[in-house]
Amino acid sequence: MPQNTITRSRRALTRTHKAAIAGVATLGAATLAFTAVPGHGQTTTSDAAVSSARVAYSSEQFKGTADVAEQFSRPSLQGQAAAKEKAAAQAAAKKKAAAEAAAKKKAAAQAAAKKKAEQARKAKQAASRSVKRIEFKTVAAKTYANNLDGWIKHSLDIMKSKGIPGSYNGLHRNIMRESSGNPKAINGWDINAINGIPSKGLLQVIPPTFSAYHVAGTSWNIYDPVANITAAANYAADKYGSIDNVNSAY
Repeated sequence: MPQNTITRSRRALTRTHKAAIAGVATLGAATLAFTAVPGHGQTTTSDAAVSSARVAYSSEQFKGTADVAEQFSRPSLQGQAAAKEKAAAQAAAKKKAAAEAAAKKKAAAQAAAKKKAEQARKAKQAASRSVKRIEFKTVAAKTYANNLDGWIKHSLDIMKSKGIPGSYNGLHRNIMRESSGNPKAINGWDINAINGIPSKGLLQVIPPTFSAYHVAGTSWNIYDPVANITAAANYAADKYGSIDNVNSAY
């Protein structure tokens, strides 16, 4: 019985040594202290001592295993941390890009609104200027005095627009000779009067001549000063080249 006990102890210790040596080689842990049992000597180690040694070696073995687990877990934790950092960076970049895109879109919308407002402002100004020009023309409409000077000037403007030659002096000179400036003057003694078509008005025009040389835009009343002057000047331009060339009855 004692011999068998020693053999079991040797076997148990041998397995323990192997486990300890394998743990040191694989894990690179601290050197484990243990007691070697001689191969051919007698021992007085009791079962209790053997049991206690086993507990000691078992404790060191489990401690080494924990260190290995910790060492293997470190790369995994580091990878997770790096992945989280990368994901956070990507999310931040995406958020920044979205913010920049929104800012560009807002700036473009503001620029478009500003351009539209500027176009509307210019259109309003142009319309306002157009209205002012119309108002100015209306206000600045030319007026003429209701006298011989005004009648001649008014007639000259109409003659100019129609291409009828003549001057202020030529008109005034012939008017004073024919009627002395009286728009209601009428000749009752010349050949025309004898023939029943007396000369009338400032430039003593007979009705048929007035009708034939009437200028559009003037009155059809032969006694109207402007209508009478303009029709007579139109007739003189046709027969003599201009009223300025008339120095006697015509």
